[in-house]
Amino acid sequence: MSDISIRVTGKAGRITLTRAGALNALNYDMCLAVDAALQDWQDNPDVKLVIIDAEGDKAFCAGGDIAELYAQGRAGNFAYGQKFWRDEYQMNARIFSYPKPVVSLLQGFVMGGGVGLGCHGSHRIVGETTKISMPEVAIGLVPDVGGSLMLALAPGRLGEYLALTASRLKAADAVYAGFADHFIPQALWPALISELENSGDVGHIETLTQSAGVSDYSEKATLIDALFNGETLADIEAQLTSDGSQLALETLEGMAKHSPLAMASAVEVIHRLRASYLSIEKALELEYRFTYRAQEHSDFLEGIRALIIDKDRRPQWRHAGKPVPVADVSQMLMPLGAARFRLTSDLATEDAS
Repeated sequence: MSDISIRVTGKAGRITLTRAGALNALNYDMCLAVDAALQDWQDNPDVKLVIIDAEGDKAFCAGGDIAELYAQGRAGNFAYGQKFWRDEYQMNARIFSYPKPVVSLLQGFVMGGGVGLGCHGSHRIVGETTKISMPEVAIGLVPDVGGSLMLALAPGRLGEYLALTASRLKAADAVYAGFADHFIPQALWPALISELENSGDVGHIETLTQSAGVSDYSEKATLIDALFNGETLADIEAQLTSDGSQLALETLEGMAKHSPLAMASAVEVIHRLRASYLSIEKALELEYRFTYRAQEHSDFLEGIRALIIDKDRRPQWRHAGKPVPVADVSQMLMPLGAARFRLTSDLATEDAS
């Protein structure tokens, strides 16, 4: 497949995204190829670890390739998106629960679907150019691909802040927020990969790890916690409005560009996860409730039109300028019954009801 290179080199299973010209955007076939490779290598004694990386300097993976999702949704073929997300989520869960070390090297943009591919493994390495984000609310979706779990586990109320603002995480921020484990200068990555291929020993990662520095978000943690501790989007917006700080005003300005329904639903997903048994399965199941309905009932198609297709950056959100009714959020997150997301039998660990 020209979009991805999958091979075994030495003691490492290698997965390399090769769509540098498209910022390594992840399409459906690539998701299936990654999942198949992981299954093939799981019981292969010659494969000691898996390395996931990408060609190009600009991006590890700038997200899912959503042009086809838009085209199929506009044609009324909602089943395409439902299948895409279901199978992508299986791949995300497989990385999360993989019995062998999964090492990902995350340069440049790591957005949306790139987070699902690169930030669920056991050894997540960032460098000088890393910019990680979950920007889904800007196109009318909730943070998905298991990202809601990472947001729910982030320190304090940082998860709500990142979900609603789509802010980018530099290396130090990514380590602080729980999206990465190790900072290693990118000039050392080729040698690291060679060592991992030769030895199959992830212990070498620790020998190269350096301090990522202090995160900007750790220094703003107290204010972020105070501003984003509301139970609903409306509560958070009211706190931001009344606060009047520079952070609050800048945050409100940024949030005004995003889908109100997606933001309100994202807050609800994060809070439901924190109130339940935190697991990748539960996170993906909740996310799938939204994405299953997204093409037909949310702002997703309009968000894609405005930001990707027509690029006028003037989306006509369904709840623009008014509060999002609780009932509308509830409808997007209602259980799906027989269509609910379930992990395949080899991955299932609990009943995500």
